[in-house]
Amino acid sequence: MSWVYLLVAGLFEIFWAVELKMSHGFSKILPSILTAAGMVASFAFLSFALKKLPLSIAYAIWTGIGTVGMVIFGAIYFHETISLPHIICIVMIVCGIIGLRLVTSG
Repeated sequence: MSWVYLLVAGLFEIFWAVELKMSHGFSKILPSILTAAGMVASFAFLSFALKKLPLSIAYAIWTGIGTVGMVIFGAIYFHETISLPHIICIVMIVCGIIGLRLVTSG
């Protein structure tokens, strides 16, 4: 169950980062509130995962999920440019996330 909590925490990290962008520097109220709610949810699920998982592994995977998710979301929704070197680096992050999951129990 810890891994499910960690995945949910990572998805909430993507959510709050998108809402942070949409808040335009906290000048829009609803996205600002959603940013804070997403942060709380992300940290809460991360804390649930940390009951069984090592901090170093959980944190690396949590930030990796957020990083990869934001690159994909940014490319699709915000039309951010992604080059081949970006894709190669993102693939390496995904390989690292998978590798950490495969070698970590919990």
